[in-house]
Amino acid sequence: MGAVLVAAALIRDREPAPDRTVGEVTRVGVADGGSIPDYLRAAATELAALPAAAEPGTWALVSFTGYLPPDRLAEVLGDVGVSLVVGRVPLPGRQTELVRMTAMRLPDDVAAAMAEVAARKEREAADQRARSAALTDADPDRAHLRRVYDSGAQVADAEARAYRAGCACVHAAVVRAAPAVLRDLATRAGVRAVDPAPEVSRLDRTVFTPPLPEQRDLARPPADDLLGPLSPSADPS
Repeated sequence: MGAVLVAAALIRDREPAPDRTVGEVTRVGVADGGSIPDYLRAAATELAALPAAAEPGTWALVSFTGYLPPDRLAEVLGDVGVSLVVGRVPLPGRQTELVRMTAMRLPDDVAAAMAEVAARKEREAADQRARSAALTDADPDRAHLRRVYDSGAQVADAEARAYRAGCACVHAAVVRAAPAVLRDLATRAGVRAVDPAPEVSRLDRTVFTPPLPEQRDLARPPADDLLGPLSPSADPS
């Protein structure tokens, strides 16, 4: 009985362990301005050296050689456990938003997420058009701002249409698997790189920056023919 009371006292007096991950963000992928060839070589080297790990395995960022529609993802990834995908609408000469989509079930979750993004883009386009309509061209500064709003509405409309149609827009996925499975995944057609990230413990505190399929030299935001180079935005959902 005494032992039980002592144990109870110890449990009562123990303070909850602080969350040491608060405020910490892990970044996985290629850095802005970084060399794509160097990144691919580093990912391959780390993957080859990855030691055997206990279940449930190691997180990894998988980059594709091209943009895939939802119904092609299972074909490339097979039965590897997927948690989320990253995509953008590859509009020629226009910059589009990088979107992070939860994807536990393929292709259903990705299709549903695309529908949600399409609805958001439709609202965004309407907002941009309303902002443009409230301005006049009399003031040069306002004329430039109106041009920015009009451009934003055009891009958002195009993104909404693409996502509504289940576009070929996904260029990366975040998976979790044993090292042997990850190494096999790296050899599959359509896979450009598998970047293991054993340091990742929480996806909600991790930023993934996969290279775009069209990038061959440096990682940089796509140039917008109308507005010039811009910094990409990211959807945390």
